[in-house]
Amino acid sequence: MSDQPSNDFVTPEIPPQEAQFTEAAQPAPETPAQDPGVTSDDKLWAMLAYLLSPIVPIIILLMEDKKNRPFLKAHTVQALIWGLVLWVVSGLLSPLFFIGCVVGVGGFVLTVMWALKANKGEYINIPVITDLVKSQGWA
Repeated sequence: MSDQPSNDFVTPEIPPQEAQFTEAAQPAPETPAQDPGVTSDDKLWAMLAYLLSPIVPIIILLMEDKKNRPFLKAHTVQALIWGLVLWVVSGLLSPLFFIGCVVGVGGFVLTVMWALKANKGEYINIPVITDLVKSQGWA
């Protein structure tokens, strides 16, 4: 008898399926909806609207040449509402130190993520805020 254990389990060989390796079988990468009429200036203002909300969105809404651009209008109103909601919620939860900090940090992370998406020319869907903005006709 040998001291080595016997290997009675044999792994069956699976034949390669050629369809997996063709380009037609691979799903197309998802690309976010981008507006071809968006300028780099629009992207920059949209990013700043999220990062410096609610001050920059108010400034954008007061600028005659910026407030009527569809991409900026969508992001500006969303950023304004998001900034106000974040300020109010963070202010109300600040007496509860730990919860206030978590909400503040989480809100900041979301804000930076949305600002980067806006800078790439993407439209952002903030669950309740986007629906409100669209239903009121603000964007």
